[in-house]
Amino acid sequence: MIKFSTLLVANRGEIALRIMRTAREIGLKTVAVYTRADKCAPHVAFADRSICIGEGPVGESYLSIPRILAAAKEAKADAIHPGYGFLSENADFVVACEKAGLVFIGPTAEAVALMGNKAAAKRRMIAAGVPCVPGYQGPEQTTPTLFERASQIGYPVMIKAAAGGGGRGMRLVATAADFDDALQSAKSEALKAFGSDEVILERAISGPRHVEIQVFADQHGNVVYMGERDCSVQRRHQKVVEESPCPVMTLALRSQMGSAAVEAAKAISYQGAGTVEFLLDVNNDFYFLEMNTRLQVEHPVTEMVTGLDLVALQLNVAQGEPLGFEQKDIALTGHAIEVRLYAEDPARGFLPSTGKIEIWQPPGGPGIRVDSGIVQGQELSAHYDPLLAKIIAHGATREQARKRLKAALGELVLFGPTCNRDFLRSVLGSPVFASGQATTAFIAEEFGETGFGEPCNFEEITLAAAMLYKVFYDRAYNFSAMANPRLRGFGSPGFLLSRMTLADESAIWPVTVRTQRNGDLVVRSAENEALVSMSQEVLRVNGQRIDLKASHYNGDRMFIATSNRSFFVRHVKASASRHAAADSGRVTAPMHGNLLKILVAQGDLVSPGTKLGILEAMKMQHELLAEIKGTVVAVLAESGSQVQTGQVLIEIEKDDR
Repeated sequence: MIKFSTLLVANRGEIALRIMRTAREIGLKTVAVYTRADKCAPHVAFADRSICIGEGPVGESYLSIPRILAAAKEAKADAIHPGYGFLSENADFVVACEKAGLVFIGPTAEAVALMGNKAAAKRRMIAAGVPCVPGYQGPEQTTPTLFERASQIGYPVMIKAAAGGGGRGMRLVATAADFDDALQSAKSEALKAFGSDEVILERAISGPRHVEIQVFADQHGNVVYMGERDCSVQRRHQKVVEESPCPVMTLALRSQMGSAAVEAAKAISYQGAGTVEFLLDVNNDFYFLEMNTRLQVEHPVTEMVTGLDLVALQLNVAQGEPLGFEQKDIALTGHAIEVRLYAEDPARGFLPSTGKIEIWQPPGGPGIRVDSGIVQGQELSAHYDPLLAKIIAHGATREQARKRLKAALGELVLFGPTCNRDFLRSVLGSPVFASGQATTAFIAEEFGETGFGEPCNFEEITLAAAMLYKVFYDRAYNFSAMANPRLRGFGSPGFLLSRMTLADESAIWPVTVRTQRNGDLVVRSAENEALVSMSQEVLRVNGQRIDLKASHYNGDRMFIATSNRSFFVRHVKASASRHAAADSGRVTAPMHGNLLKILVAQGDLVSPGTKLGILEAMKMQHELLAEIKGTVVAVLAESGSQVQTGQVLIEIEKDDR
């Protein structure tokens, strides 16, 4: 057996913190690595020792093998846990750790390399008798060959990056006419994300479920499966909700899929935690997708239904200890559901969001677990994945877990960067999800892929106006000397009228707020009126009780969070059209990021939908599109440059003809 005492976690955020907590519980010292962009992150504060490995960009920090190994040497660590993402499935990193005398918490380099390439992995699984999706996984990668193979497979067809995952380098192609553009786009994204533009082709399975099996293997030949996770609720191939057990699973099907997953692990002499992913069709036929040779983001749902600590098992197995149990000892109890809280704006096509976290209030309660990697006051960087936290609920039944999780999200408050809290609550509240019928097509069919959200209604504007009024009058009162509290809101003409203009993403709301004798507020717009009562610490709008979780005013933004919705409005001094910037032809950066490419030049003619550029932020590429017809009169940013939110990139002279 190989024993170690000091563990370096080569990762960041919630997974680094989660690994360190278990490591500390079993008596290990922990070492964190961090960038200057992450210096205030909680995993840095939690570790016994923290070492800076560079600036923000991942290529010069979390993806730098020399810097990670130098940190391990400096800290006298004798083991490294990679977490997920970054170097977790990098065979060269495994080899480098072994050469440096470090125990790598995971499988062998050979297993990582084999399963890290979708083409090689699929060939091995076919040889091992594991069911696979019909497709092409050969070495010939020319466009004519791939086009011919796609035609043989039949449309629709999936293009997938052989070296990647997480939806990057993946395209669904409906017709032959779309193939070339989709292939070039997939190859470009794959090369950028994974350093390889090799792809495989697969027949697209209509309306499948994404079901994965958690396997675990020790160094003594013992391999078990720990039930399944249904990860069908995805957006653009990125998992959003995961649960265990799968709602349509049967004992016979679980046994078949579990046995296939165990055979997959045995075929590559696997050790440690691994996940074998399958597509499950409407006929309960399943097909191998890929194997993740690491701990999964969604591992907490397995922990909550099995009672096992997967990280503790990883650390034990890496030290040569046997699993200590057999397949017959594993039982699933109750139901667990996890959602991923992302820093993204559903109303703007789910664009990543950055900035300072002004308020962070995670939920609690029976059966609720929160794995987060953020802290109030922390600045979110555009360099990293937008995952902020995972909220997990366990219940005796699926319905109890679902209701607990939806209620927990209603208690959650995050102000600063925009997040997907309300979108997640809508997903959990959907009748399709509630009935257990969601497939991989669920989000696209239920919500669409372009955006989610509704403009504020007058009741919400009323609530924001009342809270803003309270902020201003509290400030004025606190600066007043010898003021009688009974005279707040009152002047020589009588009860004072406060005028303000609020704006959300869709409209401008000029309103007035007046205090009544009993302390209630009357909010009026040109067409509406509402009564706001805050007596006895119960907030009501027109008699309807509002479950206000938090309100916060900063700069010109008033944030509001209720149990049903979180939103913000801007306090503006003068009306302005929402489309002013677009109508003037000023194209601005929607987020911080790297401007990969400018696709137009001065003098070019454009129309709505014309591609102007490509912006990369939080590991994803986003197209910048023209909103008006006109002529490009100025290009104010260069390809390859870092840009800030709101920065003017291109100016277009509008053609009104």
